[in-house]
Amino acid sequence: MSEARRHGGVVVLGGGVIGLTTAVVLAERGTDVRVWSPEPPGATTSAVAGGLIWPYRIEPEKQALEWAVRSFRHFSWLAEQPPTTGVRLVRGRMPGSAPPPEWSALTGTPPRAPLVDMGTYLRYLRGRFEAAGGRWEQRAARSLTEAAAAAPTVVNCSGLGARQLVPDPTVRAVRGQVLVVEDPGIEEWYVAASDSARETTYILPQPYGVVLGGTADDGAEDREPAPATAAAIVERCAAVHPELATAAVLEHRVGLRPFRPSVRLEAERVPDGRGGTSLCVHNYGHGGAGVTVSWGCAVDAARLVGPPDPAG
Repeated sequence: MSEARRHGGVVVLGGGVIGLTTAVVLAERGTDVRVWSPEPPGATTSAVAGGLIWPYRIEPEKQALEWAVRSFRHFSWLAEQPPTTGVRLVRGRMPGSAPPPEWSALTGTPPRAPLVDMGTYLRYLRGRFEAAGGRWEQRAARSLTEAAAAAPTVVNCSGLGARQLVPDPTVRAVRGQVLVVEDPGIEEWYVAASDSARETTYILPQPYGVVLGGTADDGAEDREPAPATAAAIVERCAAVHPELATAAVLEHRVGLRPFRPSVRLEAERVPDGRGGTSLCVHNYGHGGAGVTVSWGCAVDAARLVGPPDPAG
């Protein structure tokens, strides 16, 4: 009998895409899982993501590519039912980019990649998790010990919150600002970005409008949209599609990517507050590629949790 099943299951900390995906993998294999999240999925950083499945601002590159390739296959399956999942396979352009052969083999030329409507997708993930018997609780953990007191296994998917929760001072914010405009008829995505650029240009057609981006302000944590930044984004995007210059603005968004010099995906023992310890599996620090690597990381995190008890 596994430790997680024997003593009361798993608590997953974090209700964004990393936490929910990990919780789905665990619940669907028969593990008793609860998600603790201080906010609903639609209020997390994941909800602000543009949604293009492509490795971006994540280390280590080699491991991230492996996670991304595994995730790509699952997203391709999800794209068979876009109204339910929010995932579509969409053609696009990424000028000046030379993706690794493993990625090009999946996306083709010109590339065709999953594009995710994050609002629909996060609702889908939560529904899939609860259908598998999982329980979602709006609750903030003040420490890993608090969570360890509630379950023998904790999976820490707290993203930027890991700075205080672990605590882990190597986690830092990379601020991203985007805006959503009415779609003038754009059908393909466009991305011009590098991992080191502060300003990027991307155009992502979604069912609710076109997402225009973006920025990558390392260390910045202001969550208020800056009008001058928004104007500069529109100008860059309009150089690609001139009709975007006059498209009606529907929404401004700001998100803080949880970057770490290397994704932390490993297990350790943490105090449970009662003189013992609980298993803690860390799964955080995914930078700008949390959605892209989510399924690959979730499977690896579930392996570290260990197999569920086949006898229930």
